[in-house]
Amino acid sequence: MRPVFLFVLMLLTAPLWAKPQFVPPEALTPDSQQRRTALVIAQVLEGFHYTRPHIDDTLSHLAFDRYLETLDPNRSFFTRQDVRQLSRYRNRFDDCLVKGQLDPAYEVFRLFRHKVEQRIAYALDLLQHHHFDFSRDEDYVFDREDEPWVESEAALDELWRKRIKNDLLTERLDATEDKPVDRERLVKRYEGMRDRVQQMKAGDVFQAFVNAFTLSIEPHTSYMSPEVSENFDISMRLSLQGIGAVLRGEDGYTKILSTVVGGPAARSGKLHAGDFIVGVAQGDKGDMEDVLGWRLQDVVELIRGPKGSVVRLNVIPKTEGRGGRAHEVVLVRDTIKLEDKAAKSEVLDGPELGGLKIGVIDIPAFYRDFAGQAAGKRNFRSTTRDVRRLLEKLEQQQVDGIIIDLRQDGGGSLAEATELTGLFIDKGPVVQIKDATGNVEIEKDSDPEQLYAGPLLVLVNRNSASASEIFAGAIQDYGRGLIVGEPTFGKGTVQTLANLKRYLRTDEELGRLRLTMAQFFRVLGASTQHRGVTPDIVFPTAEGAGDYGERALDHALPWASIKPVIHRHGKWPDIAWLRQQSERRIGKDPGFRYLVDQEKEFIAVKGRRSVSLNEARRRAEQDQREKRLLAMRNRLRLYRGLPPLASLDQDEDEQLAQEDKDPEGVKRIMLDESAHILADWIRIQQPRTAQIR
Repeated sequence: MRPVFLFVLMLLTAPLWAKPQFVPPEALTPDSQQRRTALVIAQVLEGFHYTRPHIDDTLSHLAFDRYLETLDPNRSFFTRQDVRQLSRYRNRFDDCLVKGQLDPAYEVFRLFRHKVEQRIAYALDLLQHHHFDFSRDEDYVFDREDEPWVESEAALDELWRKRIKNDLLTERLDATEDKPVDRERLVKRYEGMRDRVQQMKAGDVFQAFVNAFTLSIEPHTSYMSPEVSENFDISMRLSLQGIGAVLRGEDGYTKILSTVVGGPAARSGKLHAGDFIVGVAQGDKGDMEDVLGWRLQDVVELIRGPKGSVVRLNVIPKTEGRGGRAHEVVLVRDTIKLEDKAAKSEVLDGPELGGLKIGVIDIPAFYRDFAGQAAGKRNFRSTTRDVRRLLEKLEQQQVDGIIIDLRQDGGGSLAEATELTGLFIDKGPVVQIKDATGNVEIEKDSDPEQLYAGPLLVLVNRNSASASEIFAGAIQDYGRGLIVGEPTFGKGTVQTLANLKRYLRTDEELGRLRLTMAQFFRVLGASTQHRGVTPDIVFPTAEGAGDYGERALDHALPWASIKPVIHRHGKWPDIAWLRQQSERRIGKDPGFRYLVDQEKEFIAVKGRRSVSLNEARRRAEQDQREKRLLAMRNRLRLYRGLPPLASLDQDEDEQLAQEDKDPEGVKRIMLDESAHILADWIRIQQPRTAQIR
């Protein structure tokens, strides 16, 4: 997978970037500050990065290719001849960084800018003067990541003819009496693409060049220019307000990587990981701004705004794919409070659980009020403190077992992961941290109190990451409980933010380097990196999780292991029998059939690289997809005891979305099956009341 650039969209109350201006080509040259910064970055990478990389010709080749991919990810501007011409720099990119000889990086960018201007002029001419035949049978390859560079300018002309034709066909498919085909909107889209490239400054070029190097080492090391660093500082000082989403730029699209628990996006139930934002509008009546082809930074700036204000997003669901139809989502920007992501509990019971009562503790994040702690507040909020209180509450309700729900929990405080584990074990090591020198530090629970000693199940999914993986891994390694769900994200590395000016002992701002400096290892020695935590019982929704998370990123650190610090202990149930019982229930469960079909649809859409440019064929494909989505939706309604829909009517769809506010819209399905698994485990373990002391 190509470079990943992320923004946590906790949108601020005022823009951080001034409106960009046209930058003349002759201004795109490196200055002395950037040359000095390059030297410092090279030294810091080689001296302090966890992998201790050698900046040599091998890395130079990777960085050169990554730089071209960063500029032209869909291979729509450069030809093979252009790449051949630029390849004289393939062995010199390491010198650019190590010696501060940055001119080749800027020459590559100036050629790229010229090619963009050339291509956009051609696209605008097609939009304004060309007639397209939509009855002709031909296909357009919209995902060219793995395609070869085209041979000539004539081949690029043909590629762009199909691209513009596809844009117009998408307009025709979406057109209604109230919303006719709008060529002018497409004209503005491509003019905007050209303008944004023409507004890139020398500092933007330098940052893109450096990150081509860092991302060729591993995916979590990146450079922030002085300007971006300043914006980052402002964002940390201000009260974070907005929609609460993590975004990624992908081939000109803005993709939602995840939603933040407690934020407007998650609370709405209408935005999900994998969806694409293609338009942004302000207020209830503002014009919808087409953001296809925009830089991620510019999309973030457009979406943010003051608390209480309305932002409207045009969103293509992940099940539709990038060529699908968009629908409008209205959100009210808001502050994400600590209470919004605090742990919560509930009790599941009923005849289907054989009279057993199962307690559930949902932990959206590993949070800790560090400011309150530093101020000396005795009752500062933290995950462990809240979970302790919830465990005591569940004891009073006489539950027979407990589920810890870590789905969508992207992590947080390492201290909280360690202390939370301590509530469920006597005492001992929780996680090992190995630094770049090979030194291993062990985080331990030194408190001999085991607050809860009863039956325990931990529910995870592909978005459970970092601290979640530390907790789940420790529970599994100690044999303390069952892990159920999907393989986790697989982020097992530690980053620090290095201010580069301190290495030159200067007051001049050089920017900062987000640097990977350590790796997590479980107490039995296995890393959480890359593979994540594999559940004891894996749900069938995990089919697409193998190409997700850390495993899907280029140059991610591989899985590794070190010496264990404990020997596995604890009694384990008959996993095979529990798995068999679970599979039997899931096979009859319409809710799980919905989840599995949704996953298969997403995999199919994700694997599609081309679309037909024949209008009749495209409409037929669209009708078939809507029939599949309707069948899926009706399986979900069957699970909920609702009557089936005759069509994907917007009002019905809106009503259904309002019935569930959780991030996946169907969170109860996995939770119910987890409760059945835990109930089975309790029964074969000679049922006893959960022990909390």
